[in-house]
Amino acid sequence: MTRLSLVLLVVLAWPMLAADVNPFFQEWKTPFGVPPFDEIKDQHFLPAIQKGIEEQRREIKAIAGDPRAPTFANTIEALDNAGDLLEKVQSVFSNLTGAETNDRLQEISKQVAPLMAALHDDTFLDPRLFARVKAVWDQRGTLKLEADQSKLLEETHKTFVRGGANLDAEQKKRLRAINQELSVLGVRFGQNLLKETNAYRLVIDKKEDLSGLPPAVVAAAADAAKAAGQAGKWVFTLQAPSIWPFLSYSGNRELRRQILTAYTKRCDNGNEFDNKQVLYRIATLRAERSKLLGYPTYAHFALEERMAKEPAKVYGLLNQLWEPALKVAHKEAKDLQAMIKEQGLEFKLEPWDWRYYAEKVKAARYDLDENQVRQYFQIDNALQGAFYVAKRLYGLTFIERKDIPKYHAEVRTFEVKDSDGSHLGVFLIDYHPRPGKRGGAWSSRYRGQRIKDGKDIRPITVNVCNFTRPSAGQPALLSPEEVETLFHEFGHGLHSLLQRIRYSGLSGVPRDFVELPSQIMENWAMEPEVLKVYAKHFQTGAAIPAELVAKIEKASKFNQGFATVEYLAASILDMDWHTITSEPGKDATGFENASLEKIRMMPEIFVRYRSPYFQHIFASAGYAAGYYSYIWSEVLDSDAFQAFKEKGLFDPETAMAFRKQILEKGGTADAMEMYKSFRGREPSVEPLLEKRGLK
Repeated sequence: MTRLSLVLLVVLAWPMLAADVNPFFQEWKTPFGVPPFDEIKDQHFLPAIQKGIEEQRREIKAIAGDPRAPTFANTIEALDNAGDLLEKVQSVFSNLTGAETNDRLQEISKQVAPLMAALHDDTFLDPRLFARVKAVWDQRGTLKLEADQSKLLEETHKTFVRGGANLDAEQKKRLRAINQELSVLGVRFGQNLLKETNAYRLVIDKKEDLSGLPPAVVAAAADAAKAAGQAGKWVFTLQAPSIWPFLSYSGNRELRRQILTAYTKRCDNGNEFDNKQVLYRIATLRAERSKLLGYPTYAHFALEERMAKEPAKVYGLLNQLWEPALKVAHKEAKDLQAMIKEQGLEFKLEPWDWRYYAEKVKAARYDLDENQVRQYFQIDNALQGAFYVAKRLYGLTFIERKDIPKYHAEVRTFEVKDSDGSHLGVFLIDYHPRPGKRGGAWSSRYRGQRIKDGKDIRPITVNVCNFTRPSAGQPALLSPEEVETLFHEFGHGLHSLLQRIRYSGLSGVPRDFVELPSQIMENWAMEPEVLKVYAKHFQTGAAIPAELVAKIEKASKFNQGFATVEYLAASILDMDWHTITSEPGKDATGFENASLEKIRMMPEIFVRYRSPYFQHIFASAGYAAGYYSYIWSEVLDSDAFQAFKEKGLFDPETAMAFRKQILEKGGTADAMEMYKSFRGREPSVEPLLEKRGLK
């Protein structure tokens, strides 16, 4: 295509670009090739995505029509190298739609989803292309391939087969229709949830209704009210830094009930954002597609690519943990009910009471007040604590750079250097909630690591979270849970930054293995040796007292019955949705209720994610039949951390083994084999049971 025809295409696709140069069509001259966010406008995305799709189609067509005999280089390797422009655009677009979206980007998402689904199907359902892939696959016994090349060949062939390459014409037609519909439904689910979450505000105009709330929480609510045009009042939202402190400290039981009810009724209110029919249709279509591809259920399809391999093994682990967790949670409920009675009250414990009375029991039992602990967890210090651990383990240095572009003023940017001073990658952090950011915490990439034309392309990694904001002249002071989340996402970031592979097609690891690098980092966050380094009082700078560290350690297993039950219930609900063989017999609410009744879910605890806002499994397929992955990986991380506990928190030999056998290898080897290479054996569940106090 000539430059003139390209310009005409862009102008026709988006008239507003007539005098504009699309930055995606240029080489980025920014430091380390970070996207020039200040130059990228909303209107640049659709033309660039369309152009990227066009280029990738042309590349795929050339591979499929290559007159030469199929080889690893001209087929498998060529496929791995296809789509550079589309990847360049999509990495920015997908990251911004999660962290800094707006109505225009959401509208583009709806247009792009079916285009991407069509490209996927046109690639993996192309008989000429699959014939070439299969020809190379059939020769695998005679090819002299290196280990990662053999793995790439295996994964490429498997992806085609799982994408429907072996289906007949009629089946392929139906598969395309299913994939098109699913692509739109997933976008709709996520957008509904964001809008419903942002729509709710608990507005308080009486000071007495703030009873029990810590000054920092009150100050943050005042700031939120001012930002919402209601100065002089206090606003609480469904964002994590707002709702969870409110539920933990508000003495107003009715307001606790209101805000938790709003949270658990998101996308379940019969309005335009209701997700019940959307998720029901998603689950039904996934079941149909899986059967079309030869699998009994979607869970069988998904788990084939994971460590668990089959639903029975997932249910086996969840059931092994469920009964001990339920037993501990019932005991915890009795303790909370006793606290209610001790205060001269007669009501029965409800879900909106749990966090409030858990704080009171913890304070009485361990003389531990989370607000006292927060004074030592200034966000910048916690980040430096994570950097300290990375330095001690792997020799990494994080240097803040002001010249690296950022997509929002709150983002901070760092160059990461290896122990020998060489450039390792770029690390971005984005830590506070905004209306354009979805809830939760995640790690992602603006550019993945790979080797191209002999050059090691280093990654651009981002951590996105929703932590407590600074307020009333105070810095952001984190809860212990938020500190662990910071270390968790940092672990994902290290996994990305340390990766050293040749092929982008081998950058991913099984969903139930990917949480190992993140969750193992949580272990260092509360280790006394590490706390003494970063946990310093935000006013005096004094290191956290040894007696307070001892209290934190003593209380580490407190309320683990609650935490484990709410999580396991969500994991079981996910598996139940994805082990259906056809359209469920009940509506979404009825199905969910039946799932929870089957496991005897406690009425005092809400499942962590109800179906209408279970974004992990319905907004995309990322964690579908995979929410169990956190506990599966916790078995791995608890066992792996024992190696450090046995030999030393920062033992160089153990750290180097973890880096070489786990963090650098991406998906170049079988996950269990990688783990055994590090640990010398398969993992044991015992350290997890001990860690959660379930023994």
